[in-house]
Amino acid sequence: QVQLVESGGGLVQPGESLRLSCAASGSIFSINAMGWYRQAPGKQRELVARVTKIGTTDYGDSVKGRFTISRDNAKNTLYLQMNSLKPEDTAVYYCNRAFGTWWSWGQGTQVTVSS
Repeated sequence: QVQLVESGGGLVQPGESLRLSCAASGSIFSINAMGWYRQAPGKQRELVARVTKIGTTDYGDSVKGRFTISRDNAKNTLYLQMNSLKPEDTAVYYCNRAFGTWWSWGQGTQVTVSS
C-alpha cells in the first residue's frame, strides 16, 4: 500500500504563494497519474490539478493560471506551486492518484488564505 505524506501548507495573505509537497512511498508512484485535491469546510473534496506519468498537466478552472503541478519521479514526490492565492483557496490539500481507485489518503496539509 502506498503511503502519502503532504506538507508545505500554512497561513498566508491573499496574493502570496505556497509550495506543497507530497512524498509517496513505493515505486509505483512513477507509473501513475497523480493529482492534488482539496476539501474546504462543508464542501466535497475536489480535484484541482493532475499530472500524468510523463508530465502532461490539467487544471481546474478555479486555479488555472495560478497553480502549477509537477512531479519528480526519482524522488517519488509531487508538488503544487500555488501563486496569487485567494481566500477561496482555503482548504485541506491532499494528493492521490488522478485516475482509478484511490490509495489511502494522507493527513493532508492545511492552507489558509486570510488577511
